[in-house]
Amino acid sequence: MFACMGASIRHVSADMNNGMVVFARNLIGLILLIGITSHPNFRGLRTQVPHLHLLRAAAGLGAMYCFFYAIAHMPLADAMLLKLSAPLFMPLVALLWLGERFTWHVVAALAIGFGGVSVILVPDLDSMAGVAFIALLGGALAAVAKVTVRRLSVTEPASRTVFYFAAIGTLVSLLPLAWLWQTPTPEQIKWLLLLGMFATAGQLLLTRGMGCAPAARLGPFAFFSVVFGAGLGWLFWDEILSLTTVAGTLLVLLSAMLVGRGMPHSTPPEQDTVTQPSVSQRQ
Repeated sequence: MFACMGASIRHVSADMNNGMVVFARNLIGLILLIGITSHPNFRGLRTQVPHLHLLRAAAGLGAMYCFFYAIAHMPLADAMLLKLSAPLFMPLVALLWLGERFTWHVVAALAIGFGGVSVILVPDLDSMAGVAFIALLGGALAAVAKVTVRRLSVTEPASRTVFYFAAIGTLVSLLPLAWLWQTPTPEQIKWLLLLGMFATAGQLLLTRGMGCAPAARLGPFAFFSVVFGAGLGWLFWDEILSLTTVAGTLLVLLSAMLVGRGMPHSTPPEQDTVTQPSVSQRQ
């Protein structure tokens, strides 16, 4: 879902500014999620942790601005990978905030992971340094957002967490449009709708997953989006993966796997009746 979202962003960003794309993604996601809140099994919007929803929205929205900018200005596979630098920051955030302990595996993993990022960035550092820094900042903010989701999953269903993110994100991203507004064409509206659908589906799946395991343990699975992003970049924009990108990706993936081994298991929280179908429904 996130790789398809990235491809949609790359396409529509050719003629539309970043502020408009971020706002449209949040607005469309919010509209889609309103349908979820009307589900008879939805547990409602009442929450005891509004401050955590605000923190998750602030960090997530900042990461979104950084990520969307990176997608528009660098190869899709590289942008997807740098977005996924979040697992390298997550153990530190989880340790300082949630007290999730880790072993020496994580120390080795961080060194390997940031080494992999360096392998990718060094060849094009002169031309891509600014974009790469923005992408890494997005990864750090995404780590804060994901660990916040981990904390929210203790009491909040996935649908409520994603709804608040979309609602707060829509309101905040509306403000810059006072000077960034661009009336979209019918073709751009079509791509913005696709972008919003892919992003919302990805957020629901990610939020549910973050409630099932420690944040750092899920890192390796997220790297499939790099593979999908590379395929879409090659198919639509003739982007060819360089050897340094492949080598760096493998190092960062190895890092994420080591992080997972160094983090504890935990018991999944209560099931979300909206996003988790029953056995009979799945069948």
